[in-house]
Amino acid sequence: MKGIAARFGSFFAGLFCLVTVGWVLAGPVRTPVLEGLPMDWTHRHVIFSQPATAEQARLLADDPRFWQQEYRRRALRVVFGETTSTEQANSLGFAFKGISAAKVHRDWSQDLGTGASVGAGNYPAKYGFHLTTANCASPGPPDFVVFGTGLFGSATQASVVAYDNLYSPGCTGTVPQVYWAYNTNGGQVTTSPVFSQTGDQIAFVQTDGSLAASLVLVKWTSSSTQTVSSPGTLTPSTPSSYFTCAVPPCMAAIPLTDGSGTATNDTTSSVFYDYSADTAWVGDSAGWLHKFHPVFNAIPAEVHTAPWPVQVNPGSATPLSSPVHDLVSGNIFVRDQGGFVERVAATSGAVTISGQVDHGTGTGTGVITGPIVDATAGKVYIFAASDGTTGCANGTQPCSAVYLLPTNFAAGATTPKTAVGTSSATPNPLYAGGFDSTYLSSANATGNLYVCGNTGGVPGLYRIPIAAGVAGAVVAGPALAGATTGCSAVTDIPNPNATGGATEWIFVSAQASGAGNSCASGGCLMNFKNQPWRASTVYTVGQQVLDTHFQIQTVRVGGTSKATVPVWSATVGATTADNTVRWLNQGRQVALHNSTWFASHAYSLNYVLLDSNKNIQLVTTAGTSRTALQGHPIWNVAANGLTADNTVRWRNLGSVATASLAASGGTSGLIVDNVVGTGTMAGASQVYFSTQGNQTCGTSGTGGCAVQASQSALQ
Repeated sequence: MKGIAARFGSFFAGLFCLVTVGWVLAGPVRTPVLEGLPMDWTHRHVIFSQPATAEQARLLADDPRFWQQEYRRRALRVVFGETTSTEQANSLGFAFKGISAAKVHRDWSQDLGTGASVGAGNYPAKYGFHLTTANCASPGPPDFVVFGTGLFGSATQASVVAYDNLYSPGCTGTVPQVYWAYNTNGGQVTTSPVFSQTGDQIAFVQTDGSLAASLVLVKWTSSSTQTVSSPGTLTPSTPSSYFTCAVPPCMAAIPLTDGSGTATNDTTSSVFYDYSADTAWVGDSAGWLHKFHPVFNAIPAEVHTAPWPVQVNPGSATPLSSPVHDLVSGNIFVRDQGGFVERVAATSGAVTISGQVDHGTGTGTGVITGPIVDATAGKVYIFAASDGTTGCANGTQPCSAVYLLPTNFAAGATTPKTAVGTSSATPNPLYAGGFDSTYLSSANATGNLYVCGNTGGVPGLYRIPIAAGVAGAVVAGPALAGATTGCSAVTDIPNPNATGGATEWIFVSAQASGAGNSCASGGCLMNFKNQPWRASTVYTVGQQVLDTHFQIQTVRVGGTSKATVPVWSATVGATTADNTVRWLNQGRQVALHNSTWFASHAYSLNYVLLDSNKNIQLVTTAGTSRTALQGHPIWNVAANGLTADNTVRWRNLGSVATASLAASGGTSGLIVDNVVGTGTMAGASQVYFSTQGNQTCGTSGTGGCAVQASQSALQ
């Protein structure tokens, strides 16, 4: 046993040494190559808990996405002003010279065009050319982020655009800059883009407006003149000419056709690209799964050798979700709009069809959320708007549900499942959830999955505890809106280097009636602290964790935690003893906090508000606050500190554990910018998304916005 542990320690130590200097292991022979770190929708839908055996490690070693996830999970991420000090960074082998401290904050919002959006359930794509340095516009190559606009391309409207010079402060000049912008032959991009592993090419599906779709490949080049409203126009070349194109930009468009050669459309299925085999898969509107090989590294072509393309469920010939390829099991997992999940053998095309797991996709907006596959544990997570039962809302309504199937599920499988709120006859979609760092660090699929559920009513956040691949009792969290509306996918972002200690956040948006303090009951992006408690860990005053009851616990006395989870106090303001640590209960996570102090006001015991320093204050002694003439109290900023306010006494329960940002119509999926290191401003504390509706986009105009925002505060 010790030998196995030692081998795994050496295995990951070697990995860490490679990735911290900008190397990744790629390809079937696992050869180190100097490349960047792509982040696109696929990195949210194929995940890896930790290998428990040498055989698992061997299988995972062939998948570059495993190495990319390991880098994000393990590599040091240093962001000045809200992370570790320069001295701490240097002690770990990073040298920083001539860089002043700079707080990361909400940076920019850019107009993509009237009605533009990446799309509900879709994602932008981010690329950094070095793993440990965030690059600006020069010297190149720069980090950049790509957004599909969701609008038909024209001489005055880009269908796809990229931005560089992303970071402020840190980058000089205009932040951001249009890196390139293209009208891709009048096409409309309603799916998520993906990168080649070297980042010099992108792929996406676009439709031409006549119910015909194509897989589009683009070799891009930077431009100092292109904009969203004045894009470069690309004309498709033949696949062979595209491959030999030495002077970009170049474009290839390979039409999607069914088994008889008839053109098919696609507005719901994004491309999944296998870096190792230079192969891609995408679904279409008639239920056909297409295979492309080669893609980026030779003359691109669709495979038309039997059985490809495969109509995965002839009995439910409906649009498909984005497919997810699992290198370990050798299967592609995809959903159809009829509510079935299919696993398709990547080599033979053999299909196994589940039972109907979702009875709500045909009544919703047409969005079909693809599954999440844990390749290590052999698990497939399916997110269903309605389970078709009457098991929720006093036995009269169906449930929103998450299904947890094995990657070798049998035909007709429909269990096990876990309810996450109620559904209805016409539910909103249930988008993909987010797994926390505990799950991704475990060797047996143990941790937490966060989902925005209750698709038939007011959306809410739910935590599904998972132990050894088995879902436990669901814990309901905060409501995200004030009325029935849709929400978004959930994204989990751990930051091990935040000021005061490691911090983890979950991000989710409501499409309307958002509950966040900054959203005025409109579309709203919210984040919530979900840092898990750790055993035998040194905690300092002010650090926070999310306990098992969806309550925030703040350290009021620093120390070292126990070896086992403490019994958390459920009373707001009460203390929990945890070996030498003392925790202060801030209360349950909520999206909206009372944020106004009133003069000469009678405050009752246990009233809670958000003070001007963004700390939660609890009334410990009821009374009447100061007069307007006396003015606002001077709040005690220390955790557990008391503030006298005439006859009222307030206790500081710690910093607020949520933030919000107005986002018209809610947001697309979020992409994380977690490439950090020496040199220019590190960009590890950013997220990228688009709004789903028009709003004012900074100073660039009014329309659908491409947005970069801070992870920790959003604004």
